[in-house]
Amino acid sequence: MSIRVLIVEDQSMVLGALAALLEIERDIEVVGQARNGEEALGLMATSKPDVVMTDIEMPSMTGLELAAEIRRRKLPVRVIIVTTFARAGYLRRALDAGVTGYLLKDSPSATLAGAVRRVHAGGRAIDPELAGEVWTEPDPLTDRERQVLRLAGDGASSADIAAQLKLSEGTVRNYLSEAISKMGAANRTEASRIARMKGWL
Repeated sequence: MSIRVLIVEDQSMVLGALAALLEIERDIEVVGQARNGEEALGLMATSKPDVVMTDIEMPSMTGLELAAEIRRRKLPVRVIIVTTFARAGYLRRALDAGVTGYLLKDSPSATLAGAVRRVHAGGRAIDPELAGEVWTEPDPLTDRERQVLRLAGDGASSADIAAQLKLSEGTVRNYLSEAISKMGAANRTEASRIARMKGWL
């Protein structure tokens, strides 16, 4: 019985390469390919994957948001993150979202198939270099502060953020003020840069 894998990646070349690497394995079948989390959720009903292998940063819905949604819906699917982000902050957020695998894109190809098998069997596959760092510095941001700071870092004004998140401008300013304070930053741009560097956005 093959392990059914759905791959989620917004870069076509990487998507094709991951699929080709896994298709070589006799016990692994790539049952779907998606460009973002929303597309992946739409494919799940028909492709019925055992394992979802996803990038983090993608348009519409990130890999972390996808993992959290899979857990919220109680879908019988295990999630592996494959990313360039070698940051403990991202790994911690991934684990909090129910992810059981976290690999870097420069990992050897054999590691990829091994991780799929281990995660499918109920184990974990975490990049060893990151595993030791994950609990050293806790993420200080709340989910709402993270949303607001991410949008601010992308250049959105307080009014834009308020409209997008259906909040008042005053509430947005409060969240930004808290986030800036927690980052020890001088302004929203610096706070966003620090948070991204640490993997908290």
